[in-house]
Amino acid sequence: MMEPLLDRPGPQIGRSSLGERMTSCCSYRTLQAWLPILTWLPKYRLSWLQMDLIAGLTVGLTTVPQALAYAEVAGLPVQYGLYSAFMGGFIYTFLGTSKDVTLGPTAIMSLLCASYVGGDPVRAVLLSLICGTIQTAMALLRLGFLLDFISFPVIKGFTCAAAVTIGFGQVKNVLGLKDIPHEFFLQVYYTFYRIPETRIGDVVLGLLCLCLLVTLQWMKSTLEPPSEQEALLTRAAHSLVWGIATVRNALVVVAASFLAFSWNAFGSPVFTITGKTSQGLPPFRAPPLFETTPNGTSISFGEIIEDFGGGLAVIPFMGVLESIAIAKAFASQNDYRINANQELFAIGLTNIMGSFVSAYPVTGSFGRTAVNSQTGVCTPAGGIVTGVVVLLSLAFLMPAFYYIPKASLAAVIICAVAPLVDYRVVMQFWRIRKLDLVPFLITFLLSFWEVQYGIVGGVVVSGLMLLYNVARPSIKVCDHGVLVMELDSGLSFPSTEYLNTVLYTQALQASPPRSVVLDCHHVNTVDYTVVNELRDLLRQFKLRGVALIFSGLQVLTDWVCSGLQVRTDWVCSGLQVRTDWVCSGLQVRTDWVCSGLQVRTDWVCSGLQVRTDWVCSGLQVLTDWVCSGLQVRTDWVCSGLQVLSDWVCSGLQVLSDWVCSGLQVLTDWVCSGLQVRTDWVCSGLQVRTDWVCSGLQVLTDWVCSGLQVLSDWVCSGLQVLSDWVCSGLQVLTDWVCSGLQVLTDWVCSGLQVLTDWVCSGLQVLSDWVYSGLQVLTDWVCSGLQVLTDWVCSGLQVLSDWVCSGLQVLSDWVCSGLQVLTDWVCSGLQVLTDWVCSGLQVH
Repeated sequence: MMEPLLDRPGPQIGRSSLGERMTSCCSYRTLQAWLPILTWLPKYRLSWLQMDLIAGLTVGLTTVPQALAYAEVAGLPVQYGLYSAFMGGFIYTFLGTSKDVTLGPTAIMSLLCASYVGGDPVRAVLLSLICGTIQTAMALLRLGFLLDFISFPVIKGFTCAAAVTIGFGQVKNVLGLKDIPHEFFLQVYYTFYRIPETRIGDVVLGLLCLCLLVTLQWMKSTLEPPSEQEALLTRAAHSLVWGIATVRNALVVVAASFLAFSWNAFGSPVFTITGKTSQGLPPFRAPPLFETTPNGTSISFGEIIEDFGGGLAVIPFMGVLESIAIAKAFASQNDYRINANQELFAIGLTNIMGSFVSAYPVTGSFGRTAVNSQTGVCTPAGGIVTGVVVLLSLAFLMPAFYYIPKASLAAVIICAVAPLVDYRVVMQFWRIRKLDLVPFLITFLLSFWEVQYGIVGGVVVSGLMLLYNVARPSIKVCDHGVLVMELDSGLSFPSTEYLNTVLYTQALQASPPRSVVLDCHHVNTVDYTVVNELRDLLRQFKLRGVALIFSGLQVLTDWVCSGLQVRTDWVCSGLQVRTDWVCSGLQVRTDWVCSGLQVRTDWVCSGLQVRTDWVCSGLQVLTDWVCSGLQVRTDWVCSGLQVLSDWVCSGLQVLSDWVCSGLQVLTDWVCSGLQVRTDWVCSGLQVRTDWVCSGLQVLTDWVCSGLQVLSDWVCSGLQVLSDWVCSGLQVLTDWVCSGLQVLTDWVCSGLQVLTDWVCSGLQVLSDWVYSGLQVLTDWVCSGLQVLTDWVCSGLQVLSDWVCSGLQVLSDWVCSGLQVLTDWVCSGLQVLTDWVCSGLQVH
């Protein structure tokens, strides 16, 4: 398994020099942080390659049907799902920090896109570019912490509502209904209203696909892993069942497509099919920044941005939230760490690059990530295999997608989003904190109206609940003769009014007013607004003849007075001694610095001259070494590319021959099997058998010719790439060598000029420092003498004032305590007499 990926270098404790910061920014560890592939690629093993190939192929077979289905959810042509499914695998391999996560179209992102692009492919591609730019900017500015303000109840409320909306939105495809509105409430109404228009073929096929998908999913969930003691045949059967259940989506879609193709061939189109799709790979081009309507009206970039509105905040945030939550879950499960900001950067760059191949916004997929993890993927390189599978589907299988029934895609979507409806989380909210149900329900209900309203409403309610806790801190009130109020958290400006109200109602408005002890042991922050309010409260308490006391404050009059007097005398004598010592020391230091500067100046000049010569000779040697090394590396890369090109071409040829022979064998087997089946069914099936055999033969010839064309195209492309890289490396080598030679000469001449300038400057500086230090010594000595006298007199005055003030405060506290004691004693005497008289009467 892949080892945990390294995080980016954290901040260094303490201050570092500019040179150290520059070295840290240009270090190999920083490069690893920005390109996590460098952490695992040097340690890549052959066993990892085998597991990555298996996992990538399995995820690829899962991705193709899901991508087609999610494009339907987004309201786009089905090929746009595949356009969005391959770029993430390549980008995430280089930039991702999780070995399990797969990026691509998801149900939630498709629903969000449908809400904002309205089925317009141009706007969907432009939305991908803008979302990727926003996410990349957030990563570079380290703004990932903003995601922490979206609480878990809000996320759960949105995902549950999205699952219900997406699932019910596919009911129309299962029923074979057309022209149903996209708004949820209108969709519900018109779906039930138009049930009499249901197509029987779509209903039967959709229900069969649903039953088959649910059965295979149940088989996979209940399948226990085989032990090593079991027979080989048993383990092989387990692997076969597990593999079929894993690629169930692809199997169901292929089977349904074959069934629809058969019915259409005999002139009985009983299923609603996908229809014509664009063939081939998408062109690599810049996304359009404006749109031209069919009537010739041009819509500018600014107008499109205004139409997106809140979607420019909702879609990037939800995409990042979904992907990072998935990455954290599987990182915890598989015992490695991820870097949230790096994940944000990878998603953003994937969306930016995806917009160049006509993709709409993507994020991490929980279902495909789970499949990736369960098949034992070892590194993010499995995404490359997944991307290749999607590209091959786009290159050769697009004509076959014409016959995919919409009912089968609807069944795939319903089974994919059903686990998102987590009803158990409601009971968990109820048991742990019932108030969490408020943002959950608000998000859940409003999301049926508009998705963005649900998310914004949930975030606002969560923020208000958080601010309420800040503005209403918990205050524990106890009565021990005086009121003791204990604060459980810090005091900030929103809580001042609440604290003021509690003190007024509990103490000042009581009859008679009561003194309060404010226990501040748990208070760790106080701002200016709180201090100002407490000052006003102290004044109000004083006007009413009661006290507001902060616990932890003690009046130690005698100790403070004696301590201040001793400290004053000690400071004055110490300042006098220090003044004399500083003056004599400054004089000695001045003489020492001047002589040392002269010696240092001569030493620096000679050292700079030696260093200049050494640097020049070293730069010359380094230049020659780099040029020879670059030449060797260029030759090595060119020969390696040639070997790789030959190996790929031969491998493609072998693969092409193997596929062609395998398809021929399969065709013969199917034809012979159909011939046998024909004998005992009926003579009418003979026509169908011949048609299937001829169709399979044509398909075999088409695949073989396509593979041959692909093989020739790849070989020629690799040859051109190899020649281009070799010539480019040769030009780069010559340019680097000449540049290094020029740089060496410039550095040597510059160092010589710098050496002469430093030597003359040091001589001038030495003379200036000597005269300046002499003047500074005299000024400091006279200033210290004046400061010493002023501090001694000031400390004496302050000591007398503090002592007198503390004495007055001590007398006031004693008299107050005496009055309180007399009042308590008289009250107790009255209470005693009353109790005694009551007992006497009784």
